[in-house]
Amino acid sequence: MIKQQVLQQLPSIDSILQRQGVRSLVEEYSRELVIEHARQWVEELRTQALGGEMDAGQLAQRSAGVEDDLARSLRLRLRPSLRRVINASGVILHTNVGRAPIAPFVAEWMGKLAGSYSNLEYNLETGRRGQRDQHFEARLTRLLGCQAASVTNNNAAALFLILNTLARGKQVLVSRGELIEIGGSFRLPSIMEASGALLREVGTTNKTRISDYRQAMGEETALIMRVHPSNYKVVGFTQAPELQELAELSKESGIPLAEDIGSGYLFPTGHPALEQEPTAQMAIDLGVDLVCFSGDKLLGGPQAGIVAGRQDLVNRLRKNPLMRACRIDKTTYAALERVLIEYETGRWQETLPIYQMLSLTAGELERRAQELGERLAEKAGQYVRWKVVDGESLVGGGSAPGQRLPSRLLSLQTSSSPSAVEERLRRHQPPVLVRIERDRLLIDLRTVFPQEQDDLMRALQWALQDRSLDPVKRA
Repeated sequence: MIKQQVLQQLPSIDSILQRQGVRSLVEEYSRELVIEHARQWVEELRTQALGGEMDAGQLAQRSAGVEDDLARSLRLRLRPSLRRVINASGVILHTNVGRAPIAPFVAEWMGKLAGSYSNLEYNLETGRRGQRDQHFEARLTRLLGCQAASVTNNNAAALFLILNTLARGKQVLVSRGELIEIGGSFRLPSIMEASGALLREVGTTNKTRISDYRQAMGEETALIMRVHPSNYKVVGFTQAPELQELAELSKESGIPLAEDIGSGYLFPTGHPALEQEPTAQMAIDLGVDLVCFSGDKLLGGPQAGIVAGRQDLVNRLRKNPLMRACRIDKTTYAALERVLIEYETGRWQETLPIYQMLSLTAGELERRAQELGERLAEKAGQYVRWKVVDGESLVGGGSAPGQRLPSRLLSLQTSSSPSAVEERLRRHQPPVLVRIERDRLLIDLRTVFPQEQDDLMRALQWALQDRSLDPVKRA
């Protein structure tokens, strides 16, 4: 009987729409959206009433706040899912948060091209249809000294296209030590199978010699493939042929050599963490026929898969019908070309964010961490103890495996569990990603832009001043 009385008091949709606050929501959003959420709101109350979870007084209280409930649900509904995140983890090429951040001047140029028409496939000199690759190919071939270049939507697509075009139904020689798996359960043997190429494993997991490639060659061999193990190292009793040996074997046999270097490191920089990272320039100089790599790793650009090398082989890739399924859009071309301009002018190490982050010294990071700790002590000192400690940053993103960058981190200790504070930081707007080690929150400012430091400060203050947290005990 009580349930029935409560149900009879549920407001109708028409009565809800007559409320002044709800009328304002209709103007701000739309009548259809407001009605949809009003029905969901009424149904939620009905379910609670039938379950005995709500009495008449509670129903009246909820009904009085219907405008706030609807406004909150509408904001959540229409809030973009993809948002800016402050990366205080110290992982520079963090795959889960978008790898290489785009330089502001590159993003600005992308925005201008996105909001207008462009000469994407139009040759302004001839007045006829042009080729998309015209917007970056000449720059890349000048930089690497190769004959031709093309681009796909990511490096997995570039590798797939190479295999499908050059070795469909034929054998590809790959060292057993290079049958990699990267993030998202992406496995080289799987993509090779999907491409139609036939895998011929060469050597063993830890030792492969040039003679193993020679012995494996046959009439069905269409390609020699070398794959950089970008996210792991095999150490100890190991052996692998030099790239020059493979290039000489390729030239001698007439079988093309392709190398997937992964990270998109064009030229050596002298940075200690990148000493072992293969470069596209070296691959081309040593005679690799096709080299492929990512655009959003050490290149410092947008997501893309770049292929560079011999003109005849690149032309074959372009003629593959799958190229259309793998192609990129005008904004990605705009970003790629703008990044390559930085390489042509020699400014890339000063202007691209990932290289700015790589070049930060421990002294600079300590100064910034000290400043942030002092500000935090002023605003939320009763909830936290802080100090600046030695630590390490990571290149990440399948680049420079095992290499770490000495850093100075802000270490935070609270009376609450670090996981509780970390969760609140993820829920902040903008969200903040940090590390937890030995019951302490670690903030690595290497991956935090200076202009984000105020936002980071506000997020930390908000997360630490949660009323459920107790003041931290002093030693």
